[in-house]
Amino acid sequence: MLDEAMTALALTGATTVVAAMATDAWETTRTGMAVLFRRGDQGQQPSIEAQLEDSATLVAQAQDPERARQALIMVWQLRMEALLSRHPDATDDLRTLVDEVREELPRGWQQWVQTNTARENGRIFASQQGNVIVHEYPGAGRPKPRPPASAPHPDPDPGTGDGQGS
Repeated sequence: MLDEAMTALALTGATTVVAAMATDAWETTRTGMAVLFRRGDQGQQPSIEAQLEDSATLVAQAQDPERARQALIMVWQLRMEALLSRHPDATDDLRTLVDEVREELPRGWQQWVQTNTARENGRIFASQQGNVIVHEYPGAGRPKPRPPASAPHPDPDPGTGDGQGS
C-alpha cells in the first residue's frame, strides 16, 4: 500500500500525462513514460506503450477531449500506483517527468482543478503550488455558546403558557 505522498504523486503523474495527450508535449511524455515503465517486466513495456498510444488516440478523436482526459486519469493513476508500489525508486524520475511535461504543455493546459469538500464543521486548507492564507473573522467557525442548564427553556407550545408544551 502506498503512502499518501506516493498516491498523490501517482495522481499528479496521471493528470499530467493525460493532459499531454493530443498536444505538442506528447512526444516527451510518451518517451518519459516508456523509460519509467522499463523498470518493470520488459514484456510489459510494449503493452504500456500501446495503451499510452490508444489513450492518446481516444483523446485526439473524442468529440469532447476534456471529458476523455478526465475519464483516463483514474486508469493512469492506477498504473502509476502499481509502478510506484513495485518500484518506489521511480518517484524521483516521475517527478522529473511531470516537471518536464508541464514546461511543454500549452499555458492553458497548465491550469489544474482541485475540488475540496468539508463536511460536519470541517475545515480545508488547500493549495496548488502556492501559499495557504487563512482569514478568520471573530467568531467565525466557532459554535455558539449554549445557555446554562438552569436557564428557562422557550415555551415550545405558546398556546399552553406553562412552558411544558402540554
